[in-house]
Amino acid sequence: MRDTFLAFSPPLIGEEEIAEVVDTLRSDWLTTGPKVKRFEEEFAASTGAPAALALNSCTSAMHVALVTLGIGPGDAVITTPMTFCSTVHVIEQAGARPVLVDVEPDTLNIDPARIESALQELWRDEAGRLRVRALMPVHLYGHPCRMDEILDIAARYDLAVIDDAAHALPARYKQRAIGSFAESSATPVLTCFSFYATKNLNTGEGGMLAGSLAQIAEARRWSLHGMNQDAWRRYGAEGSWYYEVDRAGFKYNMTDVQAALGLQQLRRLPDLQARRQRIVERYNAALSGLEELETPTVRPEVEHAWQLYTIRLNLDRCPVSRNRFIEEMKARNIGTSVHFIPVHLHPYYRDKYGYSPASFPVAYHEYRRLVSLPLSPRMTERDADDVIDAVCDIVKARQARAA
Repeated sequence: MRDTFLAFSPPLIGEEEIAEVVDTLRSDWLTTGPKVKRFEEEFAASTGAPAALALNSCTSAMHVALVTLGIGPGDAVITTPMTFCSTVHVIEQAGARPVLVDVEPDTLNIDPARIESALQELWRDEAGRLRVRALMPVHLYGHPCRMDEILDIAARYDLAVIDDAAHALPARYKQRAIGSFAESSATPVLTCFSFYATKNLNTGEGGMLAGSLAQIAEARRWSLHGMNQDAWRRYGAEGSWYYEVDRAGFKYNMTDVQAALGLQQLRRLPDLQARRQRIVERYNAALSGLEELETPTVRPEVEHAWQLYTIRLNLDRCPVSRNRFIEEMKARNIGTSVHFIPVHLHPYYRDKYGYSPASFPVAYHEYRRLVSLPLSPRMTERDADDVIDAVCDIVKARQARAA
């Protein structure tokens, strides 16, 4: 057993990031300035997005996306219960109604067939029906959703698509980078990325909104108090003190200190991703033969971002509950987590909309057997082997007791 605790997902910060942050601290700019501008440009180029807006979180990106599209009271947005609560919170905060639909059993991504069914039901509800305005798919764990089908549904029903891509950098669907779909889609597509400390690219806290040039220009106004000029445009050498406010906007801007981290993390992303992939391959090789659990699904048409590595316990073959499994991993100095507690189980949404656990049976069934294992480019081969040994030890110990 390990002598020290292996944290679930520690960040990997190198000397390059430290030097870039120090350079920022010694510069004239700490808040939104030249490094934010560079980060936006380099990020857009790396994902194939027409334009990008750096923000203080992915949550802010999703909220701004909704407001930019004019979504508010009387509108509805279809999304998934298998996500972090912020995906659904922003719909509520915009004054719209979240409509949850269940997920696919293998990827746990939102099920396009269920989206279609939900739309048909809402379309037939003539008495005070909600106006469905957008779909909000979540590329869960870094596995892209079935974008062809989602975009087709959006086009047929005249809906926008707001991608929750918090896990999905640098994922690809049919060789297209997540973040690039606004370039050629017949329907509006805005993609929201997270740079939280555990993510594949991290700025401590931070996010990015990718979309068309017009959408990002509109979102930029909303993201900083509704002003037509940010600090860089007001206080730079070519700037002007005069600005106008034409909407009640938000304070969602990213700082140059965060962008300094992001610039170097973006340049290192291929190496960081290769390290994640090696750990995943090590996990798969050791765990895929165990009948007591299932390793993650990867469909052939995608490139998985591997933001998370989530196993599912086969509870009928492994006589240990998910919660007990987590406790036993912790006793072996291995940190784990659960992604996610489905939204409809949280008291706010359960009580407001009258959900029961069975309202979304696939999400509920899979949640009860989910465990996320440690995954970070900071991990060594020995760390990965310690995780594998702990998983196998728990299974064997239970087998021995059963015998």
